[in-house]
Amino acid sequence: MSNIEEIVDALENKISKVLHKQEVLKQANLKLEQELQSTQKLLQDQKQDLVSWQEKYEALKFANTMLGSDNNKRETKLKINALIREIDHCIAQLSE
Repeated sequence: MSNIEEIVDALENKISKVLHKQEVLKQANLKLEQELQSTQKLLQDQKQDLVSWQEKYEALKFANTMLGSDNNKRETKLKINALIREIDHCIAQLSE
C-alpha cells in the first residue's frame, strides 16, 4: 500500500507543479499581450505623426516656392494648375 501512496503523492506533486507552471505562463502571456497592445498603439501614433509631419513638410515646401525659391518650382506650378482645374470644375458644376 505504501508504494501506491508514494506514486499518488508523486503524481499530485507533479500535477501541482504543472498547474503552477501553467499559471505562471498565463501571467507571462497576459503581460506580453499587454506589451504588444501598447507597442501597437505607439506604432499607430508614430504613423499618424509621420503623416502629419509629411503634410507639414509639403505645405512648407509649397510656401517656400511661393516666396520665390527656385527649388521645387515645377511642383508648385503643377499644384497651382491642379487647383485651378479643380476650381474650374466646381464653377462648371455650379453653373449647371
